Amino acid sequence: LTMNLTPNAADATASPRAPGLLKMLLEARAPFEYAASLAAAPWLLSAPRGDGHAVLVYPGFLATDFSTRPLRRLLRTLGHDAHGWGQGRNVGPRGDTLQQALQRIEDLHRSSGRKLSLVGWSLGGLYARELAKQAPHAVRAVVTLGSPFAGPMQANNAWRTYQWVHRHRPPEPPSRAELQTPPPVPTTSIYSRSDGVVAWPCSLQVAGPMSESIEVAASHLGLGVNPLALKALADRLAQPEGQWRAFDRSGLRATAYPANASRA
Repeated sequence: LTMNLTPNAADATASPRAPGLLKMLLEARAPFEYAASLAAAPWLLSAPRGDGHAVLVYPGFLATDFSTRPLRRLLRTLGHDAHGWGQGRNVGPRGDTLQQALQRIEDLHRSSGRKLSLVGWSLGGLYARELAKQAPHAVRAVVTLGSPFAGPMQANNAWRTYQWVHRHRPPEPPSRAELQTPPPVPTTSIYSRSDGVVAWPCSLQVAGPMSESIEVAASHLGLGVNPLALKALADRLAQPEGQWRAFDRSGLRATAYPANASRA
């Protein structure tokens, strides 16, 4: 595995480790990020409008649809048909979790007659990516928030908890090479270098004509309510179907969304 070097990303070449104590402590800022998104509501509502297509949102590990309500509420206000995943608490892919998730994609695709977008926060982003690989005919785009699809599984601070939850019947995970391969649809990874749960290099995309990574200043627990992350998410979902272009960082956006590394 090699990386494209940019001036602000040389440290991504090292084997990633789980974030240290300082970054973990900075996760306490998540409530302030939510407050910032409320204060920034006029700016967020100036994002491009959606075209009414369905957006299915997957929560992170041990979270429920309640955690994605602010995100989905914003998307609905912007004209998207946003849905929760509808399977309660996300404890990982056990039993028929993924089969039910795949069926929900097919049902929404069939009922609307249109492709849908998949949005996943942390572990939910792994669902979004893998399900899009299974149903590319039904998926328009994928956006992940702090999802660890690259690098070693141990490079995040939720790994031991995940192992404990599945200590009796651990699911068989896809290989890291499989996880790192992006779906055959436009795919965006939104990540933060100050993520206190997932090592940020583990959220860098493979460079490609339909894949990109967008860096924001955010905590892991706040990515779904952080105003910069929400604005970038809304921008990505508003693109017309079949006309995907990489995120525009020109002008004032360059100060909020710096150029970043990408995997090659």
